Amino acid sequence: MLKCKLRLVSDCIWTPSHNTQRVSLLRKSCRIAQRFSTASGRCSSNEGQNSGAPPPGSELASRQSLLSRRRRQLSPLERISSLLPQEVLSTEVEQLREQIQQQQHDGDTNIHRKRFMQEQSEAETVPKQEDLETYEAADAAEVPNMPPHTEETTDSPPGACWLTFGELLIAEYRKNRRVEFRKMFQLQAGSRLQSSWGVILHEDIAGHPAGCFLKTSRGVSIFIRRASLEDYVLYMKRGPAIAYPKDAANMLMMMDVTEGDCVLESGSGSGAMSLFLSRAVGSKGSVVSLEVRKDHHKRAVLNYERWRKSWSLHRGEQWPDNVEFYNADLCTASPLLSGHAFNAIALDMIRPHLALPTVLPHLYPGAVCAVYLANITQVIDLLEGLRCCGLPVLCERVTEMPVRDWLVAPALQKDGQFHTRQAPPTEEDETHTEAEDSANDGSSPAFGSVPYIARPHPEQMSHTAFLVKLRKYTH
Repeated sequence: MLKCKLRLVSDCIWTPSHNTQRVSLLRKSCRIAQRFSTASGRCSSNEGQNSGAPPPGSELASRQSLLSRRRRQLSPLERISSLLPQEVLSTEVEQLREQIQQQQHDGDTNIHRKRFMQEQSEAETVPKQEDLETYEAADAAEVPNMPPHTEETTDSPPGACWLTFGELLIAEYRKNRRVEFRKMFQLQAGSRLQSSWGVILHEDIAGHPAGCFLKTSRGVSIFIRRASLEDYVLYMKRGPAIAYPKDAANMLMMMDVTEGDCVLESGSGSGAMSLFLSRAVGSKGSVVSLEVRKDHHKRAVLNYERWRKSWSLHRGEQWPDNVEFYNADLCTASPLLSGHAFNAIALDMIRPHLALPTVLPHLYPGAVCAVYLANITQVIDLLEGLRCCGLPVLCERVTEMPVRDWLVAPALQKDGQFHTRQAPPTEEDETHTEAEDSANDGSSPAFGSVPYIARPHPEQMSHTAFLVKLRKYTH
C-alpha cells in the first residue's frame, strides 16, 4: 500500500526538481492516508453492527438508505488524488477523476428519475385516503339520490337521445354547494376529459343519457350534460367581449323580436348576439350581421357554425341557416342595405350615433333600435348625437340589468348530515322530538324540520353594459 502511495505522489508531481516540496508533500499524504484508513475502518465496523437491524419503514429512513446506497466508499488513492491541487496532477489521473465523476453523475440521475417516476405513478393511481373520503362525502351531499360506489339508474322517457361524438358537453363538479370545476368540451373519439379530480375517457361518456354522473379515475363523480345556448356563448372561444345572456334577453324583449322578423345587427363580435337573434327569428326570419374587423368577423362565423353542427346531432334536424355575416362598416353600408327593411335593429358599437343616420331609413316606423353600450359616457354621447342631428327617434329607456345570485340550501353539519330545528326545552317535556329521532335513525328528516341557509351568493356578476331603447317615430 505504501508503494502505491509513493508511486501516486511521484506520478502526480510533474516537476523533477523541488526535492524539499516533494518530501513535505509525501509526509502530508502519508498522514492523510492514515487518517482515512482509520475512518474507513470505523465506518465499516459501524455498518457491520447495523447490518442486522430491521429495515426502516418510514419515508425518511428509506431516503437515507437510498443515499447510503448511492454513496460508495472511496479508496485511499482516490482520497489522496482528490486532495491534491489540480496543477500537480498528471494527465492519466485527471482522466481517471473525470471518468469517476461522470459515472457518479449518471448514477444519481438514474436514481432520481426512477424515484420521480415511482412517485408520479403512485400519485395518479393511489390517491390519499383522506382525499377519497372528502370526495365521497361531498358527492353524497351533492347527489342525494346516488350513494357512493353504486351504479346510477336512470328512467329515460321514450325518444331520449344519447350522447354522441361531436356534441358539445358541460362537465361540472360541485363541492360544498360551490362549483369547483366546469368545462365545456366536444365529445371526440380517442380523447379524454382531464381535471384535477381525475380522467374520464370520451368513449366512456358516449352512449350515456344527458344529465348523468360519471366517476373519474380517482373515483370522483362528475356531472355530464349537454351545453345549452347560454353555456355555449359563455364558454366558447371569444375575440371581443360578448353580449351576456341576461343583456341579450332584455334586448330581445325591447325589440319584440318574433318568428319571421328581419333584424339588422351591427357588431357581430364573437357571434353571441347573432345566435340569440337566429333562434328568435326562426327558420322564417333572417338576420343581417355586420362586423368591421376581419378577425372578429371570422370568429363569429366559426362560432355560429360550430353551434349549428352540435345542435343538429342531438336534435335530428338542422339549426336554421338564417344569418348573413358581412365584413363591412355600417356607416358606409348604404349599398349593402338597399332593398332591405328591418323589424328591429341591434347595435353593439363604440359610436352608434354615427351609424344611426344610415340605418334609420331602413327601420319600420314604430320599431325599436336597441343599443348595447359598456360605459355611461357612451350613453351621453349617443343622446347628444341624437339631439344635434335631430333624428326621428325617441329614447324610451336607459337601463342596466344587474343579476344577483342567491345561495339557498339546507343547512348541513360537518359530517354531511342535515341540521334539524331545535324546539326550546320545556319542563313538562324533556324527551327527544320526532325530528331528532328520525335524524338519529339515519332516515331523511320530516318536511319542515330542516333549517335553510339563504344569503346572497359570494360570487356575483358585476356590471356588463347599459341598454338604450330607441323607438322610431314619424312626423
